[in-house]
Amino acid sequence: MQRFEDSIYDLIVETSTNLPGDVRRAVAAGRSLEDKATRSGLALTTIAHNIGMAERQISPICQDTGMPTFFIHTPVGVNQLQIKRDIFGAIARATRGGKLRPNSVDSLTGGNSGNNLGEGTPVIHFEQWEEEHVEVRLILKGGGCENKNIQYSLPAELEGLGKAGRDLDGIRKCILHAVYQAQGQGCSAGFIGVGIGGDRASGYELAKKQLFRKVDDINPIEELRELEDYTMENANKLGIGTMGFGGEVTLLGCKVGVMNRLPASFFVSVAYNCWAFRRQGVLIDAGSGAIREWLYERGSGISVGEDEADAPAAANVDHVGGSGAAAGTLADEEAAPESGPREIRLTVPISEEDIRALRVGDVVILSGEMHTGRDALHKYLIDHESPVDLNGAVIYHCGPVMLKDEEGWHVKAAGPTTSIREEPYQGDIIKKFGIRAVIGKGGMGAKTLQALHEHGGVYLNAIGGAAQYYAECIKKVNGVDFMEFGIPEAMWHLTVDGFAAIVTMDSHGNSLHADVEKESAGKLAQFREAVFK
Repeated sequence: MQRFEDSIYDLIVETSTNLPGDVRRAVAAGRSLEDKATRSGLALTTIAHNIGMAERQISPICQDTGMPTFFIHTPVGVNQLQIKRDIFGAIARATRGGKLRPNSVDSLTGGNSGNNLGEGTPVIHFEQWEEEHVEVRLILKGGGCENKNIQYSLPAELEGLGKAGRDLDGIRKCILHAVYQAQGQGCSAGFIGVGIGGDRASGYELAKKQLFRKVDDINPIEELRELEDYTMENANKLGIGTMGFGGEVTLLGCKVGVMNRLPASFFVSVAYNCWAFRRQGVLIDAGSGAIREWLYERGSGISVGEDEADAPAAANVDHVGGSGAAAGTLADEEAAPESGPREIRLTVPISEEDIRALRVGDVVILSGEMHTGRDALHKYLIDHESPVDLNGAVIYHCGPVMLKDEEGWHVKAAGPTTSIREEPYQGDIIKKFGIRAVIGKGGMGAKTLQALHEHGGVYLNAIGGAAQYYAECIKKVNGVDFMEFGIPEAMWHLTVDGFAAIVTMDSHGNSLHADVEKESAGKLAQFREAVFK
């Protein structure tokens, strides 16, 4: 199969940069249910723009290109060892070209391999079948949504829902609880795959396999079809909304599978996937290695909403200094009526006075220099000084996709990562360095909220997965420190213009994330009273 490596490379690029048609239609359906002027409405419009930008620029939809996971069917006699070698070659090539971010990290040393290859990376599952061609399915599932996967061992006591027994009623409770516990940290509105039964390992694998089903398919098992419909109806009553901002759309798809189990074990496994639902598949000729057929409708030409969502990204942006944001997104002051969110423009470094004037719900548009920082940097800064002055500065929880040429470094994708991982460090770092704003997704906890209040800071929620939208706002790479941490974990110094995000934690002790979680917990309890008697 001389052309097999090229076919796998094409599959990787398509999966990373171009959402399939069924996913686009699900996002479009979600947009139609939200008021455009709300936080969730603006977020969904930004997501729609990002989808179009990634396709046009052939760049990653989300900067976290995830763990490449392949499920492969081969005819008897096909050399699976050669297939693995070709996949490794395609993975390394896609990483060099900026279609994948280098994500393979040694679990003991923390060293990044730099090419997405290493022990256990990528993940490859083989099965033989009696067809004449090779089938390859690929899912790129980022760490933010992977961290919100959850497994239940029944019977169990669930927060807000009480006892979940070993029956369909108990399974329903588990699925609703899985959506509730994800909140906005998994980049809602999302999709879930559910595996009922198996052991701990096979249950999770079954759940992830459900994500390869088409969004609009119909489950052939009546009980599971009813369970999927029930979940879609009731999960969207929790009010979590896009990015956890509150709203009508929390879940865009639910697929459930079942397998036998041991008498002593009853597992319900849930694989949560963000709105950037990147999975694709191909049928490959077993002789030549060429692609014969794409398994999912390719996204080109399929709208994700109203016409403006597919408009050129440079349209209508004079008022934000040519940031690349399109009309109707977070950085568009015409997106909401006068009663909608306030739009505040700030230049870094930011004064405490300007920060204290902000309130939850404000849209902040930043210009100036910001610095990326993730897990490795936060751990380092606790015990060391910063290489740059952070007084009045902005820290961006982001691991960008970067490429270097003779002119220097270029940002290829730069959306936010899940912030809650930095909760053990963030408050102390705000106090130590005088940081005024932290940008990420999903919100942070009580310790960070207290530090924002005491020291004059805000948390700004950017739109998770909108890696092209934010990359357009980055005008210059000023430098980088700690490259020994690897590209995603290094401290990048970036000049931005028109970078828009929403204040979701302010300096007055207010947290939108805490409010939405409390409200959704109340609605979960209402389900218990009204439905699970």
